[in-house]
Amino acid sequence: MCPFPLFFPGQSLLVTLATLPRLSIALLTHYLVFSARSEEEIDAVAKNRATEILHILQNNFSIPRWASSTRDPFQTLIITVLSQATADKNTARAFENLTRRFPITPKALNEANVEEIEKAIRVGGLYRNKSRVIKAISRVILEQFNGSLDFIHSLPLDEARKILLSIPGVGPKTADVVLLFCAGKPTIPIDTHVNRISKRLGLIPPKADYEEARQALEALYSPDEYLPVHLLLISLGRKYCKARKPLCKPCPVNTLCPSKRIED
Repeated sequence: MCPFPLFFPGQSLLVTLATLPRLSIALLTHYLVFSARSEEEIDAVAKNRATEILHILQNNFSIPRWASSTRDPFQTLIITVLSQATADKNTARAFENLTRRFPITPKALNEANVEEIEKAIRVGGLYRNKSRVIKAISRVILEQFNGSLDFIHSLPLDEARKILLSIPGVGPKTADVVLLFCAGKPTIPIDTHVNRISKRLGLIPPKADYEEARQALEALYSPDEYLPVHLLLISLGRKYCKARKPLCKPCPVNTLCPSKRIED
């Protein structure tokens, strides 16, 4: 086999000729253009390409109005827990049911009967596990943080993130969602859509784990672009770049996608 490198900012991926039948001409061109360039030049071209992708997405999708509104950190945390492995509409229904039964505060949910929480969020799926997580999160925030997550506003990103990750049931994506949407911190949450699409577009390495994906994507954009990047990649994933049957032909970024599959 004759391998050639597919470049990401500061990284490379070996692609063998055996894979060429599944790759587009754009990918081979990508190699030929990059092969004689320095790492700095490669990084600059990668950033320009990422910027072009973002501009196309901005011209084809809009940012939801709620993205610019003030969001309560604890409520956002609970919504993010409810959103795990379920559709958006079921997340919304589960949260609405929960708000009808209880005030969405650490004190109220800590004191709530776990079976009552289960009943309220059942429509969201995985309700038994999620109800236990909600109880545990509420207890820790109540006991260790005086019932408030307001510290995320004043602390530096890394420190605030570390504290959030110390709370049982709070993973990297959940922490990053709270930090980005509630405190405007410069981080990009890597949900299933963002992860899938970033890899298909060649914006991040194909085997990147969560932290590698987040850092690689953030390296391509300025902090003020992190929120639109996150939201617009999700929009692309929901409408075109679906997990099982991506709609490559009408996709607005197909000319920049090395993974596209368009039949003539």
